[in-house]
Amino acid sequence: MLAAEPLYLLVDTAVIGNLGTVPLGGLAVGGGLLAYVAALLNFLAYGTTARAARRSGAGDRAGAVAEGVQASWLALGLGVLLTLAFQLLAGPLTRLLAGGAGPVADAAEQWLRVASTGLPLLLLALAGNGWLRGVQELRRPVRYVLAGSLVSLVLCPLLVHPAGLGLVGSAVANVAGQAVSAVCFAVTLARELRRLGLDWRPRPAALRAHLVLGRDLLVRAAVLQFAFAAAAAVVARSGAAPLGAHQIALQLWLFLALVLDAYAIAAQTLVGHALGAGRPGDARRTAVRVTRWGLGTGVVVGLVLLALRPVLPPLFTDDPAVLAQAAVVWWFLALMQPLAGVVFALDGVLMGAGDVAYLRTVTLAAALLGFVPLSLLSGWLDWGLAGVWTGLTLFIVLRLVAVGLRVAGDRWLGAPGTVSS
Repeated sequence: MLAAEPLYLLVDTAVIGNLGTVPLGGLAVGGGLLAYVAALLNFLAYGTTARAARRSGAGDRAGAVAEGVQASWLALGLGVLLTLAFQLLAGPLTRLLAGGAGPVADAAEQWLRVASTGLPLLLLALAGNGWLRGVQELRRPVRYVLAGSLVSLVLCPLLVHPAGLGLVGSAVANVAGQAVSAVCFAVTLARELRRLGLDWRPRPAALRAHLVLGRDLLVRAAVLQFAFAAAAAVVARSGAAPLGAHQIALQLWLFLALVLDAYAIAAQTLVGHALGAGRPGDARRTAVRVTRWGLGTGVVVGLVLLALRPVLPPLFTDDPAVLAQAAVVWWFLALMQPLAGVVFALDGVLMGAGDVAYLRTVTLAAALLGFVPLSLLSGWLDWGLAGVWTGLTLFIVLRLVAVGLRVAGDRWLGAPGTVSS
C-alpha cells in the first residue's frame, strides 16, 4: 500500500525521462515540491493512526472512526489552502529550486500548477489511510490506493505520448489517480458513520487535539523536507544531468523507504493497540519483531539493488551523462537500506507509543548536524552527488543510534498518550 504512490512516481520518472533531460529536471523540481508538502503533512496519516489505534485498543471503535472525520476535515482545509498557495507561488518556487529562470524552471512550473490541484484529494486519502489503519482495517486502504495508482499508471504514458500533452500529461494522470483514491476513502467513511450513528460535523476540540499531536510530527517533517530541499537545490546548481540522476535515485529511495515503512505502520498500529489496552509487554515484543524484519528486508533490498545496478538506471533514461551520475549514487542507495529498515521500524514503534516529541528532536538534530551541513559543503567544495548522498547516509546513521537507544529503554512505554482530548 505504502509503495503504490512512489511506484507511480517511478513509472512517471521513466516516462518523462524518455522525453529528455529538461522535462526530467522539471519533474524533479515540481514533483519534489509536491512531495515535500505531502511528506510535511503526513501527520494526517501517522497522527490519525496513533489516535485511532489507542481508541480502538481501548474498545472504542466509534471514537476511532470519529478521529477519521476530524482528520478528513483538516485534510480538506489544508489541501484547499495549499492549492491556492501553489497557484500563486509556483513560478517563484520552481525558479528558486532550479537555480533561476530557464527551461527546467518553466517545465517545473507548468507541471506544478496542474498537479497541485490534487492536493485536497491526496490529503483526504492520507487521513483515510490513518483511521483505517488505526482500527486495523488494512485491506481496504491497499485496494483504494492501488486503484488510484493503477489509473495514474495507465493514463500517464497515454497522456504524455499518444495524446501529446508531454509533461502536463503526467500531472493530469496524477490528479486523476488521487481523485479515485479519495472518493473510495470518503465513501467508506460515510458508510461507517451511518453504521455507527455518527455525524460529519467538525469539532473544534478534536481538531485542536489533532493539531497538538501533529505539531511535533509537522516540525519533524518540516526539518526533513528542508534537508531534502537544500540537497536538491545544491544538486540543481550542478547541472541538469546531476539533477536528473538525483531524481532517479531519490524516487527509488522514497519508493524503498515506503516499502520498508510497512513495518513502521504495523508497529504503530500494534503498539498503539497494546498500550491502549494496557499491555506494555506486547508493545515491547512488537518492537523486537519489527526491528528484525526491517533489518532482514533492508539487507535483501540492498543486495537486489546491487545485482540490478546495470539494469535499473537505463529504464529511466538513455542520457549517458545522467547514467554516469546515477552510477555515483547507486552504492549509497544500496548500502543504506539495512540501516533504513531498522530506523523506519523503530520510528513506527515510537509513533505508536505517542513519543513524537522525541522523534521530532532526533530528526532535527540529525538533519542539522549531518544531512544539511554535508549537502551545503558538497556544493561549496564541488563534491557533487557523492557529498549530498554522504549527508543522507549520515542522517540515517544518527537517527538509528538515537531511536535504538530510546527503544532499548523504558521511557517510551510511558510516553504521553495520543488521546488526551
